[in-house]
Amino acid sequence: MPLVKVHILKGRMPQEIDVLLDTIHEVVVESFGVPPRDRYQILQEHEALHFRALDTGLDIARTEKFILLEITSRPRSRDAKVAFYSNLTRALQARCDVLPSDVMVSLHINSDEDWSFGMGSAQFLTGEL
Repeated sequence: MPLVKVHILKGRMPQEIDVLLDTIHEVVVESFGVPPRDRYQILQEHEALHFRALDTGLDIARTEKFILLEITSRPRSRDAKVAFYSNLTRALQARCDVLPSDVMVSLHINSDEDWSFGMGSAQFLTGEL
């Protein structure tokens, strides 16, 4: 159920994007315990001129493979979030050749009444989910 927005620089091949999105989804399922069919991802490709990500003073080197994830989700435990960050960077490095220094995540937490999956219904509130 998390809504995952993935921001990358333009220039990746379609197969690379497929593997990237599949990898991110697998880690979401593993770390947050969501069902595999709860897949909501938006990929946005940016020109280098329109996508800037510095290191917040942490001396983190960034490359052209930098990925910024914005994830909107129901509340998750601190342990689940920490595991997600670690699992994500490990998987992206292994499957997509993306360095841990090129992965930034921002989690946006909301609640059950903030979701409608269609049909004009708030499925978490109605008990459908």
